[in-house]
Amino acid sequence: MLTMAQALDALLGAARPIAHVEQADTLEANGRVLAAPVTSSLRVPPADNTSMDGYAMRAADVPAADTRLRVSQRIPAGHVGTALEPGTAARIFTGGLIPPGADAVVMQEQCAAEGDDVIVNHVPQSGEWVRRAGEDIEAGSVILPAGTRLTPQALGLAASVGQAKLDVVRRVRVAVFFTGDELAMPGEPLKPGAIYNSNRFTLRGLLENLGCEVSDFGIVPDTLAATRETLRRAAQGHDLIITSGGVSVGEEDHIKPAVEAEGRLDMWQIAIKPGKPLAFGQVNSGGEPAFFLGLPGNPVSSFVTFLLFVRPFILRLQGVADVTPRRLPLRADFELKKGDRRNEFLRARINAEGGLDLFPNQSSGVLTSTVWGDGLIDNPPNQAIARGDTVQFIPFDGLLA
Repeated sequence: MLTMAQALDALLGAARPIAHVEQADTLEANGRVLAAPVTSSLRVPPADNTSMDGYAMRAADVPAADTRLRVSQRIPAGHVGTALEPGTAARIFTGGLIPPGADAVVMQEQCAAEGDDVIVNHVPQSGEWVRRAGEDIEAGSVILPAGTRLTPQALGLAASVGQAKLDVVRRVRVAVFFTGDELAMPGEPLKPGAIYNSNRFTLRGLLENLGCEVSDFGIVPDTLAATRETLRRAAQGHDLIITSGGVSVGEEDHIKPAVEAEGRLDMWQIAIKPGKPLAFGQVNSGGEPAFFLGLPGNPVSSFVTFLLFVRPFILRLQGVADVTPRRLPLRADFELKKGDRRNEFLRARINAEGGLDLFPNQSSGVLTSTVWGDGLIDNPPNQAIARGDTVQFIPFDGLLA
């Protein structure tokens, strides 16, 4: 069996980043991936300004507390003051430009207004409460490199330098379908032996969180002909096809022969739990072939293999360089007396003491564990865990967005 690292290296090595670039309004670009770096044409802030409501003054004019200065002008944010007269102060508000001649701001809580004067009850240092021009961003600097997946704060950063539009990678176009005559949709009555198709909802949500354009071909009958026909349709105009179920080698598992007939397929046995079987290949479309990823049908196996393999593969298609999830070394507040021979990914959550609790049932069919938990423990093969051991924890909040 392949290790997780071997399988992931093979997947990422095969991924071809999408070359098509389009422009998106910065307001609409959340979750998109930059195709070109964002360079600032200006300094931020563009001029020295105050970070506090208060009074701008020369620090040298206040040698001691209780110094009285005449208030010579008023400078709200968005207005430009005049040069500060010696021995005077300017009433100034957060974001207001520091007038020429002033070199410090004393916050209003340390001052007392008396008519046209202000009593300064604090001896300021030069530069106090002054935000210097360019202290955040210098003109000509790259503020967001190509391959950045845009977050709300990254959009704010781009807007702060006046970027109304951004060059982004076209969205990844993903086709999904689900195999199994036992599958039914919520709202339909369950026939004997049937189950509701939870994977359809989970996988579509995961794909949408990654900013993909999703085409859902629904539930496909368990026949070779139907599977091949759906693959041919799914390959048209899509970068990637994802299926759930049917990747084993039973008589009713038609994914393997169907993909082999319509393209090529590698069937991988990966030494992880849950999620041992994974299929990777390509389906011919008459033009550029579509990548194919076949996931296991068990709901937790499908969920975990998506997070570990499909997510980084899609990110690489989008042009993201660093697809490694964040890991935290945390304390185990439980015991696992015997590790599995495979690399286990255990559903766990952080407790009030900062340690980890383990969901009691780690079966690949127990979907409640993925909602109860807030991450996965990456447990090496044959590794028992004693209470108090440090384990590697991968939070869901870095995998689901």
